[in-house]
Amino acid sequence: MKKAGKSLSVLLAAAMIAGSLTACGGGKDDGRADSGEKKDVKIAIVCDSAGQNDNGYNQTAVEGAKKAADELGVEYKVVEPENGVPAALETLAEDGYNVIFNLEYDFDALIKGVGGSEPIAVMYPDTTFVCVNDNPNQYDDGNVIHDNVICALFDVHEASYIAGALSVQVLENKDILFPAENYSFTDLDKGGRTIGFVGGTNSNGITVFSDGFIEGINKAAEDLGVNYDYYAKYDAGFSDPATGSTVAGTYYNQGANVVYAVAGSVGDGVASKAKEEKKLAIHVDADKDDMQPGYILTSVIKNTSVPVYDITKAYVDGTIDDMDRLQTFPLASGATDITELTQIKQAIADTDEAQAKWEEIMTYVDDLKTQIADGKIKVTNAQIGEAFDPSACKNVTIK
Repeated sequence: MKKAGKSLSVLLAAAMIAGSLTACGGGKDDGRADSGEKKDVKIAIVCDSAGQNDNGYNQTAVEGAKKAADELGVEYKVVEPENGVPAALETLAEDGYNVIFNLEYDFDALIKGVGGSEPIAVMYPDTTFVCVNDNPNQYDDGNVIHDNVICALFDVHEASYIAGALSVQVLENKDILFPAENYSFTDLDKGGRTIGFVGGTNSNGITVFSDGFIEGINKAAEDLGVNYDYYAKYDAGFSDPATGSTVAGTYYNQGANVVYAVAGSVGDGVASKAKEEKKLAIHVDADKDDMQPGYILTSVIKNTSVPVYDITKAYVDGTIDDMDRLQTFPLASGATDITELTQIKQAIADTDEAQAKWEEIMTYVDDLKTQIADGKIKVTNAQIGEAFDPSACKNVTIK
């Protein structure tokens, strides 16, 4: 139900905005599945700037919507907003979409209201809005601001911690693990104990990856008695692979042997540069290890299909009001983890020493996962407002 008393001018504006949305549905009849009983439920995915075909964050959300259409009989729409996220949210709510997933880091108009307007969440109290990757829907005291807003967070800080620890373990044993003819790593004693990070935007949804990554690097470095340098860029955007290639090239030239990209398609450029330089990259969102086989160490998976399907199912089942307004998806949920490392394992040298060392590293990584699950290792989570303390990472120098 739309807010009573909405002005004619707003309605006309919404109609004009609707014509400028780039959208596509799925399934039969514009996104409504033809299997089972039809549900009078419509959901929408509002993509970030990387677009729905990013082979990761947006695309997996769309896959979750398709699954909901096939199994629950809902209708869905995918929107790549051309006039900003607020306009897209208003138009979709005006058009009667029941659950709207916002994948872009743009929540002010929804939660606070901008330009003197009411918050969109107030304007459409019977629409459920889902903020992905951040938790802007709470006051400083932790209380929920809008009951019709759900925030979905992935425990990617934990998966990134594992990726950081894995990076150090691999680099410290690179001469054993990798055939020299296939790689051009910087010597560890000549600046090779350097790792880079490329983020799309300086937001909690990105720094949560970096914070956990640094802490994982520090853990492994401390265990091995070494020190690492860390370079980071947090404004690379999400859509230009050339930017990723340029930034990664700078880091590799500074001695970095691993660069981690959390920046949509920008990460594709990082992966390409890793292959060119014969070093390693870490990708994100989906399993992209086969994009540059042997040169992507792992991908930190953030499977957005899980919250899209789970929250949609709760709406269809009539249980959405019983859900916490903050939904978190840990390693155990299958929504986040590192990959199974199939591709990089194939690049390991075919020697007994290399294979034994790889298994030793895998045991180390599995033990860290267990300690995280048991609460013995606590990883900083920027998404819920936890502050990262660089001074606690004594074996990492942040440049």
